[in-house]
Amino acid sequence: MTPAPAPGGPVPVRTLVLVGHGMVGHRLLKTVLAGDTAGAWRIVVLAEEARPGYDRLALSSYLTGRTAEELALSRGGLLDDPRVDLRLSTPVAAIDRAGRAVTTADGIRVPYDALVLATGSRPFVPPVPGHDLPGCFTYRTLDDLDAVRAAAVPGRPGVVVGGGLLGLEAAGALRALGMRPHVVELAPRLLPLQTDEGAGRLLGGLVGGLGVDVHCAAATSGVVTGSDGRVRAVLLDDGTTLETDLVIFSVGVRPRDELAAPAGLAVGPRGGILVDERCRTADPRIWAVGECAAVRGRCYGLVGPGYRMAEAVAGRLLGRVTEPFPADPDLSTRLKLLGVDLASFGDVHATTEGAVSLTHEDHTRRTYARLVLASDTRTLLGGVLAGDASAYPVLHGLIGRQLPASPERLLSGTEAH
Repeated sequence: MTPAPAPGGPVPVRTLVLVGHGMVGHRLLKTVLAGDTAGAWRIVVLAEEARPGYDRLALSSYLTGRTAEELALSRGGLLDDPRVDLRLSTPVAAIDRAGRAVTTADGIRVPYDALVLATGSRPFVPPVPGHDLPGCFTYRTLDDLDAVRAAAVPGRPGVVVGGGLLGLEAAGALRALGMRPHVVELAPRLLPLQTDEGAGRLLGGLVGGLGVDVHCAAATSGVVTGSDGRVRAVLLDDGTTLETDLVIFSVGVRPRDELAAPAGLAVGPRGGILVDERCRTADPRIWAVGECAAVRGRCYGLVGPGYRMAEAVAGRLLGRVTEPFPADPDLSTRLKLLGVDLASFGDVHATTEGAVSLTHEDHTRRTYARLVLASDTRTLLGGVLAGDASAYPVLHGLIGRQLPASPERLLSGTEAH
């Protein structure tokens, strides 16, 4: 154990081992370094990738001109800080809780006083026949994008399986590479978690108008090859055959929780390292943050909640009193996919008892808006905007509050700007 400081003596240096250097892990690292004015922590970062953390939210820009260096999270010499020991290409193989150490895949033992697991998630590839053929890719890392770029053939079709956020990003990337993308989505609309039926319908039309063929309510039944052994087509369960030169699977992720069970740490009912509302496991020296963490049993796939976890754990490590992770965190988002403006906030799907909805669709401007209101029809619970999300900042700030104007005026934009 780290010895207690002698009265009036220097603060003993403890070792924080951070497993993972993605966006959430980097946020924790940066927050600890900024707040540790006494130099109480030495931080060993064990990163699985061969490069330091980078901005995954801007991943597609790597295919349209930005460099890996421009996407890097570590600027201004942060990784040159003498308190940081970053080890790239160093995945962790096991946790020894009794000995308070982790063992890396190459057999190196790294002791810790505190351990934070920020291992993120891995893409889920459905086990359809042919899913592992040459020409099949995921869309998660810069290495994935290098492989997609090398395989892309301008003018030829490409298929993206999955019509969620990352799937549409991947379709936009194929379009930018000169390919003719198809998007296959099992749900009846694109972005099923972020949109309702009306917004999904508008989004599908706008995306289709950009040269992306959209196939919703469609399941992939297999991938087939040509005589050269490479991908040549994707088969759908309705008998449709989509000719393609490559396939990108983007149907969701699974938390990287494989270190937990062998170390005697619990996992959530749907995966993820089980942690309490302060992101701590049953072992008081071990925390988990980001997509690998199941807070009260639930994982979150957005970076916003991950940042909140990272900052809370950093505060605890620095001896501060921090707020518990909320039971119902804000999952609102605003984004632009394939040039289409979209925002969702609060109770998008009107699951609150007594909730009522008001929609406004402008076919001329090709915009759609929906507000979800409490039963009093004055309190805003949430909503979705498609085609024009300029009202999002105002509406997001009104969640749980009485509307300052009639819902109709807010939806028409006369009071929202």
